[in-house]
Amino acid sequence: MSKIHYTQYVTDSIDSIDLEELLSQLQDFFLQSGFPSQNGSIGSHDQNLPNLYQALADILIENEEIPQDRHESLEKYSRQFPHNELEGTTKELLDQLVERLIDHDYLLPSEESWGKPSLEGEGNESEAKKDVWFELTEKSIDLLGYKMFRELLGSVGGNSFGLHNTQKLSTGIQSDAYSRPYEFGDTLNLDVGSTLLRALEREGLEGPLNLEYEDLMVYQTDYQSSCATVLMLDCSHSMVLYGEDRFTPAKKVALALAYLTRTQFTNDSMHVVLFHDSAEEIPLAKLPSVKVGPYHTNTCEGLRLSREILTRQKQDMRQIIMITDGKPSAIKLPNGKIYKNPFGLDPMILQETFKEVSNCYKNGVSINTFMVARDNYLMDFVMKLSQICRGKAYFTNTLDLGNYLFMDFMNNKTKTVY
Repeated sequence: MSKIHYTQYVTDSIDSIDLEELLSQLQDFFLQSGFPSQNGSIGSHDQNLPNLYQALADILIENEEIPQDRHESLEKYSRQFPHNELEGTTKELLDQLVERLIDHDYLLPSEESWGKPSLEGEGNESEAKKDVWFELTEKSIDLLGYKMFRELLGSVGGNSFGLHNTQKLSTGIQSDAYSRPYEFGDTLNLDVGSTLLRALEREGLEGPLNLEYEDLMVYQTDYQSSCATVLMLDCSHSMVLYGEDRFTPAKKVALALAYLTRTQFTNDSMHVVLFHDSAEEIPLAKLPSVKVGPYHTNTCEGLRLSREILTRQKQDMRQIIMITDGKPSAIKLPNGKIYKNPFGLDPMILQETFKEVSNCYKNGVSINTFMVARDNYLMDFVMKLSQICRGKAYFTNTLDLGNYLFMDFMNNKTKTVY
């Protein structure tokens, strides 16, 4: 009779890794915006396979479930990167992890042949894979937006989310506002007490009480509206200079705001516009991979494009949320050329920019500016912009940017801030 030996099943250390948590740890790798590295170079952290290996190795070093021999190999690889080659077992471990991220629709490789055997005969597979780039999928962007939204929500404080409150009154759910006579088209949210009281005042206490049309009283509530939003992001070179990366926090806030719009304000719309020497609208899926460049700041063109986008929307409220750290230093001339002046506040650039701000105001588009710099002449420019469009201005930093922006977006007040 044959004997059967039973042993305890030990899971693979890779299988025990939470992919959602891993993706959260990789967010800085995928969202980095071209911030200079220690050696002064920009864009040295492209999302290719070797750099992804290095980012995963740094994360796995902190994982206590990784076997000791692999742990030492990962430490050696990370310490000597990029001048070190991966050992066989360590490379296999990282490849399995990348495969899991791809299989679970968190990463999208640039090559369709990723993971398939080569049809070219003999060759160096690792050399071919070095040219593979990775992007975040819609699923992973949504997950990161949710994570960032939760982080920002925790810092802002508990809030009850619904639709955007305004200063107008409507009829619907009961509120603390006074009730008023019913008008045709109102929601019949009847104030029974006030309705009966009006009937009693008209007919008295004798006989049966007859209700007339003019007796009807309905509750008033805050009028809640839909909103179309354009998030304008400054991706000029100054957003990553002077020892601080200001663009990556702005991208994180944008992803969180997109998640909030999609899940809580389902009737809203959100668009993303980048402005630099010129301006262009990008799909949200491309936002994580956007980097700053050697650009100037064409605020006027960004506002013009945002205004054109918003005038096509059907929502009641239309707003531009602009995140910037610098003065306008470029405009588009009538002949299509870009006029640039990075020195001081150019009168011609200011005139064209303020003219576009005025156009936004005339078209019912509000502008809320978040300035992540504190230079006096920049603050004067933003305050002047806010006065023209009756908008709001916030002077903040990268740490408080999300708090200010979310509180403004959720409150959506209409008062003028100078």
